Amino acid sequence: MTIRIDSLMRPLDPVTSRQRVAFGLAFFVLFVALWSWATFGGHVSKTFLANPLTMVQEGYDLLAKQGFVYDIGMTIWRVVGGFVLAAIIAVPLGVLMGAYKPIEAFLEPFVSFARYLPASAFIPLLILWAGIGELQKLLVIFIGSVFQVILMVAVTVGATRRDLVEAAYTLGARDRGIIRRVLLPSSAPEIAEILRLVLGWAWTYVIVAELIGSSSGIGHMITDSQALLNTGQIIFGIIVIGLIGLVSDFLFKAFNAWLFPWRLA
Repeated sequence: MTIRIDSLMRPLDPVTSRQRVAFGLAFFVLFVALWSWATFGGHVSKTFLANPLTMVQEGYDLLAKQGFVYDIGMTIWRVVGGFVLAAIIAVPLGVLMGAYKPIEAFLEPFVSFARYLPASAFIPLLILWAGIGELQKLLVIFIGSVFQVILMVAVTVGATRRDLVEAAYTLGARDRGIIRRVLLPSSAPEIAEILRLVLGWAWTYVIVAELIGSSSGIGHMITDSQALLNTGQIIFGIIVIGLIGLVSDFLFKAFNAWLFPWRLA
């Protein structure tokens, strides 16, 4: 029996939860199969790429004997700390920029300029200013996240339907009431989604911060493993980052769905 592709996939057709899980698992199975073929089959040297079994063995050794759990905890703390600090400052500024056009005109040129600056470029300056301790790593994540959140929140708040604002004014609302009762409730689901997306970017910044002047963290372990040409540990560290990010993304998404049940998927 011939199964036509267009009967399985049509533009914007939804998939069931079981299909979504099946497709997701199928990709990882295919990925591991190709990885195993390349490494066990001798197509790639072990020096450049460890096989899946070696990676698992090296990962167990890291967790059981080398205290890698502590490194994971330190990396999570840095991501959460820098991201929360960025959100505390960025969300209010973004709301003000979106609500008040003079503030937007004043801040947007600088924010638009700053968001293109790579956070890694600030590391030498941050080491001079804050040393190589935790503050320096938190600031790298902060710089990499804050300007993105400010601009995205400003755009979201500024796109609030004008008829809702006019209706609120007609009913006697004042400026503060417009922000509190119209702009924030209308934009809150999108702001939460923005924070979820930027949290994923924060993980890329923390690894860069930990590659230089760090004595703990996943990035520090990856640097040490690179010096020893231990690709098994490097791959395991990368996979751990991906798994933690995936779990945090699902938790963030579930929390957003619980907090804003009226938001359409």
